[in-house]
Amino acid sequence: MEEKMIEFSLVIPAYNEEDKITASLTQIMNFMRGFSSSFEVLVIDDGSSDSTVQKVEEYKKENPEIKLYKNPHKGKPFAVWTGMMEAVGEYIYMADADLSASIEELKKLFVWMKDQDFDLVIGSREGVGARRIGEPLYRHLMGRVFNYWVQLIALPGINDSQCGFKLFKKKAAKDIFGKLLIYGGDKKELKSTFFGAWDVEVLFLARKMGYTIKQVPVTWTYVKTKKFNVITSSIKMAWDVFKVRLNDLRGKYKTAKRSDKNSK
Repeated sequence: MEEKMIEFSLVIPAYNEEDKITASLTQIMNFMRGFSSSFEVLVIDDGSSDSTVQKVEEYKKENPEIKLYKNPHKGKPFAVWTGMMEAVGEYIYMADADLSASIEELKKLFVWMKDQDFDLVIGSREGVGARRIGEPLYRHLMGRVFNYWVQLIALPGINDSQCGFKLFKKKAAKDIFGKLLIYGGDKKELKSTFFGAWDVEVLFLARKMGYTIKQVPVTWTYVKTKKFNVITSSIKMAWDVFKVRLNDLRGKYKTAKRSDKNSK
């Protein structure tokens, strides 16, 4: 019997989200059931040490659209990679578990993909119409300095590569994530939290492969977290941005081409 086509896959990386995962899943399910008739929600647990897994397992009993993947603690990039490679929907949306950008922003992003045929549509906290709510000044300044570095080294014109809300056509997602060098494939287990600059390698490869990218301003609400080590994470992410450019200069991305022959 032929399997039913899934329209949307939502990839939700999660690490120690016991305080918010149930509320986030409820928001997602309420929205998606009115937005799409066929969808799946992939929660990729990054080796949580709290009750995140138990809460998702309990919630999915009455919500068959939810799938839970239990990764060892290898960081957010590997969780995202896992979700993107496992997703089967025609459109794949990555969203942070805290839903700092409302799930309803998906509707805004999808318009550009459906009507204008963009391959990637990414949420941006910069530009006309974007709103940042409750963000401390020091975090905003850090983000702007990092983005300056990203644009200088790897992604000129991308005003906010790190916003955790991105929509991909399935073919583009599989193509791009399958060719990641820094953040692709299996990784060693970690002792601390790691976010990484996976977004930069993804967007850099997308451009190199000829995929079209649209930046769409979103409303984003700051959610306080103790998971982000400002100093160590910033240094590691800045170095990884440089590694993306270095890989390109060394020709390591030369084989990165679109899998279809009708490249735009």
